Amino acid sequence: MLDDLAKKLGVKFNNIELLQQAVTHRSYLNEHRSYKLDHNERLEFLGDAVLELVVTEYLYKNFPNPEGEMTNWRAALVNGEMLAKIAGRIGVEEYLMMSRGEAKDTGRARQYLLANAFEAITGALYLDQGDKGYEKCRDFIMKNVVCELPDIIKNKLYMDPKSRFQEEAQDKVGVTPSYRVLSEIGPDHDKKFTVGVFLGDEMIAKGEGSSKQEAQRNAAEKGLEVKGW
Repeated sequence: MLDDLAKKLGVKFNNIELLQQAVTHRSYLNEHRSYKLDHNERLEFLGDAVLELVVTEYLYKNFPNPEGEMTNWRAALVNGEMLAKIAGRIGVEEYLMMSRGEAKDTGRARQYLLANAFEAITGALYLDQGDKGYEKCRDFIMKNVVCELPDIIKNKLYMDPKSRFQEEAQDKVGVTPSYRVLSEIGPDHDKKFTVGVFLGDEMIAKGEGSSKQEAQRNAAEKGLEVKGW
């Protein structure tokens, strides 16, 4: 089965157990005491560093932009949301080894697992390919991650949604957005906020979150979609 994942990754693993470990979440070990491999957190630690180095090296060699701008681009390429999207596109999800409880959670927690698995797969590839580990990882990351850069730059995805919405609103309609809390429910330890983003008196979109900041960010994201910005 993991040979199929290796094919999707476009990599021939010398030690397929490294790939198996890369898709093994800590929770799986709790339900399978006799499982002979470790979970993927150490591989994730390694892969995170390799991923960041490859992307940093590419940006440094190919763009004359200031350090701050390249830092924002890199963050947009290697953040959890982006890595989860890429892992989903490759088809990593069906190979994740996790507890029954984790398997039921298909929301944000699943995205977190996918992003971590992608980093762990990168770490596994680095170790598996010996002297060519970095070179193979660079090819893999260029093909699957750096290819997202033109879209990130074109659509200013390196900016947080609130900054993007404010910039577009000021440019297109000459108005600075404002945010208002529409509702606040739940106990203090588990609150849920609903926030509206407004242009003048017109509410453009609503967003929800466990903090006002998260709700504002989600409202801005939806506002960008509604306005086609």
